[in-house]
Formats: sequence, C-alpha cells, structure tokens
Amino acid sequence: MIDLYYWTTPNGHKITLFLEETGLPYTVRPINIGKGEQFQPDFLRIAPNNRIPAIVDRSPSGGGEPISVFESGAILLYLAEKTGRFLSADARTRIDALQWLFWQMGGLGPMAGQNHHFTQYAPEPVPYAIDRYVKETARLYAVLDRRLADRDFITGADYSIADMACYPWIVSHDKQRQNLDDFPALKRWFETIRQRPATVRAYALAEQVNPAQPPMSDEAKKVLFGQDASTVTKP
Repeated sequence: MIDLYYWTTPNGHKITLFLEETGLPYTVRPINIGKGEQFQPDFLRIAPNNRIPAIVDRSPSGGGEPISVFESGAILLYLAEKTGRFLSADARTRIDALQWLFWQMGGLGPMAGQNHHFTQYAPEPVPYAIDRYVKETARLYAVLDRRLADRDFITGADYSIADMACYPWIVSHDKQRQNLDDFPALKRWFETIRQRPATVRAYALAEQVNPAQPPMSDEAKKVLFGQDASTVTKP
C-alpha cells in the first residue's frame, strides 16, 4: 500500500515509527543519501527537494491515482489523517499536536542537525558554531522537558505524531553533547518510547537497511554537504 523512500536518519525514522505502530503495509525503497541516490530523476519526481523520506500511497483514501508526499511532517500528518490514529479529532488536542509537530520541524530538527554537522562532520572545528548549536539544542531539550513535566506524552496521556517527530532527534543525544540526566521528564518520556515494540521494530529495520553504518567518507560528505543552486536540476 505504501512505498516508503527511506534512509536511516532521524527524519526517516519518524515514518517507520508511525508505520510500525499502525501496521499499515509498506515497502521500503532505500535511498542511500551518502551515494547521492536522492538525486536520481525518479526520486526527484516524488521528492523535489531531494531529501528523504517520501512516500507513495498506492491505495489512497477514496481511491484514485496514487498520492506522493514528501517532507516528514507532512507525511506524518497525511498518514494520521488516513488512518485516524495518533492525531486526536478533538480540536484542542489536535492543534496541540500540530504545533509541537511544527516546533520539531522548525526548531528541534534543524538545530540538532546543525549541532550534528559542526560537532561531527565539519572539516575543522568552528568553536562559535559548536557552542551556538550545542547550547540551542540544550535549550530545546529544556523546553521539551518542561512540557513533559506533568504529562506522559507531548499532548497528554496519548502518544501522537508529535512524539514520533521528536523522539528520533533525541536518540543521538550523546553526539549532540546532551546528558539526559539533566532533563528528567524528557528522559522518562524517551525511555518509555524507546521500549515500545513498534520503536524496537523500526530501529531493527534501520539495522537491516544500513547495517554497517561506517564513518562518513569524504565522498559522502561532498554529496551531503556540497550542494548549491547548480545541483538543482532544471525542469
């Protein structure tokens, strides 16, 4: 039913978390981003921003032609609406989940991503950038920790797409130079999600798709970090 164009990144994990929770049938179409497979013309037609994840729903609600969706937040919203799961129909709870989903898309993901880049992949240390993004990551962890102080999950008692969006970006907390002991409510939430059977299955799938996960080569860094306007294919 669902073709999932996927690689083993936090944004990719968001979608496998959802699919494993719901049991929707899906087929993984690996896109090895270190080898530049995200720039293939067939993938570009599905994901014009040349980024994973993307999906093609071959059995959309209401029938008709397949629907393709790119951007992880849009995919989570699409799948939640398709299945009627992990996004409340109650107006207040629904908008609560959506605002935290967008918080992750606009804040936690990009800032942690820059943290990863400057602490792990930059060709030489840039102290200002490292300090900037490590501190901002810590601030965002603190925001989420405060949110979770009086509730099981981000929107309350129920697990939602907001939690699925945020969790994969916390998995690499050590690489982000964050100590979960500094954020006790966040740590409790993280451990709860980590132990969910669907989470275990999603991350086991990642090991199957990309089992070696070797250190990033110079060629892969060039592919991932060396793009500019000239690499965008003209129509």
